Amino acid sequence: MIELRYNAGNIKDPNVHKIGVIALGSHLENHGPALPIDTDAKIASKIALEASLKSGAKFLGVIYPAYEIDEINHGIHNSLNELIKNIINILKQAQKFLFIEKVVIVNAHGGNLDLALHLDKIENETNLLIQLNNKIIEIEGPHGGSGELSMGKVLGIVNEEETKNQGNVKLYGEIGLFEFDKARINDPNIEKGAKEIEIEGVYIDEKYGEELLSIGVNSVLLDIEKFLDIN
Repeated sequence: MIELRYNAGNIKDPNVHKIGVIALGSHLENHGPALPIDTDAKIASKIALEASLKSGAKFLGVIYPAYEIDEINHGIHNSLNELIKNIINILKQAQKFLFIEKVVIVNAHGGNLDLALHLDKIENETNLLIQLNNKIIEIEGPHGGSGELSMGKVLGIVNEEETKNQGNVKLYGEIGLFEFDKARINDPNIEKGAKEIEIEGVYIDEKYGEELLSIGVNSVLLDIEKFLDIN
């Protein structure tokens, strides 16, 4: 077997090759008229790829399925079991062919948060160490709101002609999850976001979008650093 030069290139530590970074979002859900239905997947992929470029960790691509709670119906999603099964299969392939030992999952879709309850199962079945990074969800604000719109501007996925309609929650009830009354009752954060957009509207700020993406990337880089400390 050929001897690979694991220390070649601009990397901090050869052990970074044992770490994979994979994106998780949603490919099929409404985000208002100015953003595409795969906004979450594209944001997650941008952050995951950028972190892998800066660290030398392996970029493993993007996971296709996504989960959402029953109270929210703004797209086409999969069961949590389907998502877990898919992740296990993908990571087993990464382990087999790329010799991955640790993985950071970069999640940009709020519906996938329940995955955190099942990381032990994924680790046990893949024999990998897993870190679920939800930083971008924690800081971006309401669904389809100013945060996602501003990041979308940076990524070049915004329909500029429709930005004026992005805050119209009466017409586009998925914005801020405004139309999902049960979810708003059950989750104070969703209620806060819906009210925020109803009262303040939505704005687009490219600098703000760049800041959010930078925070997301740096958070993943920190996860990678922590993995490097584990031998």
